[in-house]
Amino acid sequence: MITRIDHIQLAAPQGSEPAAREFYGSLLGLPEIEKPAALRARGGCWFQCGDQQLHIGVEPDFHPAKKAHPAFAVSDLARLRESLEAHAVKITDDNSLPGTRRFYTEDPWGNRLEFLEPSS
Repeated sequence: MITRIDHIQLAAPQGSEPAAREFYGSLLGLPEIEKPAALRARGGCWFQCGDQQLHIGVEPDFHPAKKAHPAFAVSDLARLRESLEAHAVKITDDNSLPGTRRFYTEDPWGNRLEFLEPSS
């Protein structure tokens, strides 16, 4: 029946598209994909993330997700950490999952994000 996750949507405040492109596109390296014409008027932007997509959707009464979050598998967690810290993005370490290195951070609007890599 269910075969995979197609996309994840994170909420963002109105007018957030430039910051989304900077953070998710430039900083995290996710390529932006074009939204279907019928959905463009809603605002937001979409990114490709492996075989899935990440949709940033505008929510008029926006409140950041502080517990619920996507977890992104990373091939070089140390390099990503250095890049985020160089851009003054706060990192919160978490060593509670055996066999995994991971940390949490927030997007420009305070949504929680997890980045993880298997330990060697």
